[in-house]
Amino acid sequence: MGDDNGFNGQPAEAVLAVNPRPVKSPVMLQGWHDLASVHWRYDPAVVQALLPDGFRVDTFDGSAWVGLLPFHMRRIRLPGLPPFGPLSTFPETNIRTYLLDPQGRRGVWFCSLDITRLIPALVARVSYRLPYCWAKMSIETEGDVWTYTSRRRWPTGEASSRVKIRVGPQVPTQDITELDHFITARWALGTQFGRRLMWADVDHEPWIVHRAELLDVDESLLLAAGLPAPEGDPVVLWSPGVTVRIGRPRSVRPHR
Repeated sequence: MGDDNGFNGQPAEAVLAVNPRPVKSPVMLQGWHDLASVHWRYDPAVVQALLPDGFRVDTFDGSAWVGLLPFHMRRIRLPGLPPFGPLSTFPETNIRTYLLDPQGRRGVWFCSLDITRLIPALVARVSYRLPYCWAKMSIETEGDVWTYTSRRRWPTGEASSRVKIRVGPQVPTQDITELDHFITARWALGTQFGRRLMWADVDHEPWIVHRAELLDVDESLLLAAGLPAPEGDPVVLWSPGVTVRIGRPRSVRPHR
């Protein structure tokens, strides 16, 4: 975990919030690295229509926010066991938004998660009921320019993305915005098992973030997720990444 002194040799002024609810007994360990974050504003009613009853869209500045996040997934493993070789490291591209559960806890809702490994995609669909998909992807870098490409293989249907960004300097504390915190300080994910709402805590050290310039984007993942094409300029960030601990999914208790 990070603290006021930073972590991994990085200056404290470059990091975002620390998790107030650490995951002490994770059931899954992962690494999210070389992550690009491209977020657009949406009408909250449009995003709410994607969520199951009981989850409410979380908003900032009157808008829902939907992100396209391509990155390197590295070293998926169970606690106490080594990674599963090539099945543990691969590119991934997420479409995600933000929600509140009936108790008012903030979390992430995944509209889709595309990865290049079919077996992990099938396992995650069964275990966490998350909408994993099998895709062909690549991540290329040249200097400070990163290019992420993805084309879905399964389930069938046209869904692809190409995101090209230029990474800028780290963001100092005085320049970290409330929106930056809104889209990064997320310590849980929501999902649905049948009619049951489920919740899993997520823990990692504070993000180190860089501002980034979007050089090019061509994508149909948002449309495949049931969303209209985004409008306006997105908010773009990049991070070298974090190591992640994921807790066991639990049923969401109704608000009392």
